[in-house]
Amino acid sequence: MIRPPRPDARRQRGFTLVELLLAIAVMSLLAILSWRGLDGMVRAQEITRQRADEMLVLQAALGQWGTDLDALMPIANTTPLDWDGQVLRLTRRSSAEPDEGALVVAWTLRGAQGAGQWMRWQSPPVRTRAQWQEAWQLAGQWARTPGEAERRHEMALMPLSEWQIFYYRGGAWSNPLSSTGGTGTSASGTAMLPDGIRLQISLPPGQALAGRLTRDWVNPVLGGGRT
Repeated sequence: MIRPPRPDARRQRGFTLVELLLAIAVMSLLAILSWRGLDGMVRAQEITRQRADEMLVLQAALGQWGTDLDALMPIANTTPLDWDGQVLRLTRRSSAEPDEGALVVAWTLRGAQGAGQWMRWQSPPVRTRAQWQEAWQLAGQWARTPGEAERRHEMALMPLSEWQIFYYRGGAWSNPLSSTGGTGTSASGTAMLPDGIRLQISLPPGQALAGRLTRDWVNPVLGGGRT
């Protein structure tokens, strides 16, 4: 007597070769898509981290810039602020406690062709006009032909492709090197500070942060606040 096949015999045959290959192809496609998704997430996280790091560096550099200007210290028969097209030199109060004396600070862009570094130099504290004069000359020398002694007091802040300085005098922005941009001299023989200083920097391309940035500083004597 012949028995009929059981109803579940067909279900026990398993997958065919075509079905197996199709399942492998689908799993491979899903793996590729998942890898691309993960790679995109990693790249996005890296760009975000790089952008955050560059933003912190930029904020620190501009914060130091504003701090130096806020601490400008006019001294009789000296120059508290000077821009010659290459280096900005200024005389500022020391932030140390107790006060150690005045400081001569210089800012410049070292390098060319879009690969420069924004640099800052600071002298040791000065207490006499002779010490100030020596530090002022060293600041100018550092910006042009720095030696080993001058480099010990410098700090590289961030990459820049170019920068520009403008003074606000007489209700308008002008080039400090022009006749209208001059600061003039007070009755005590001290150069007068401008009402405001505009800094324009160009961040080099190829970074998370790029383009031109403008920052204005208002002379606190005018009562309009600070940077």
